[in-house]
Amino acid sequence: VVVDVPEAIWWDHDGRRELLYLAHVDIPTTWEKQKIKLQPLEWQALADGSFRMERELPNKVVFGTQIRPAKDAVRMELWLSNGTDKKMTGLVVQNCIMFKQAKGFTVQTNDNKLLRPPYIACRNDASDRWVITAWDPCFRTWGNRPCPCMHSDPKFPDCDPGKTVRLRGWLSFYEGTEIQKELDRIEATKWRATP
Repeated sequence: VVVDVPEAIWWDHDGRRELLYLAHVDIPTTWEKQKIKLQPLEWQALADGSFRMERELPNKVVFGTQIRPAKDAVRMELWLSNGTDKKMTGLVVQNCIMFKQAKGFTVQTNDNKLLRPPYIACRNDASDRWVITAWDPCFRTWGNRPCPCMHSDPKFPDCDPGKTVRLRGWLSFYEGTEIQKELDRIEATKWRATP
């Protein structure tokens, strides 16, 4: 699977809902509307096996992601630091889990997805393997039928000038048919409270 985190960050800007950031090009962002081009960034591979990315936007807002693989799951963290002089609100994040190259998961449907916010799980064609993701705090879970993918999209708390807000995410794989028991097991790990 491919994890696009963050795929997009929405915000309330001058009384409008706008894209603060988008990882691909199809909807104009705040910056594209101002003819400002953001340069591509690459992830940094760290010595402990984790990956990190940080971007500063033209308005001095900085956001970043850290991905930490472990034996039982991939732990994810997103942060946003407000370098502006105004409170930032409406900070909804889209995080996409794509299945284009995942054998058995590429059917274009939402019938193979289980939504239990903050969790969303997608099963393979044989119904014996699952990909599970979650973000906290979760704004919504959803699947995109035309594109084999799934989302657990979080929302940052409102962020005052000079402050930083954080989100935590989870990604794991399960082999079996008792998906609700697996979701209960994941919840019992208290992953939301541990970085």
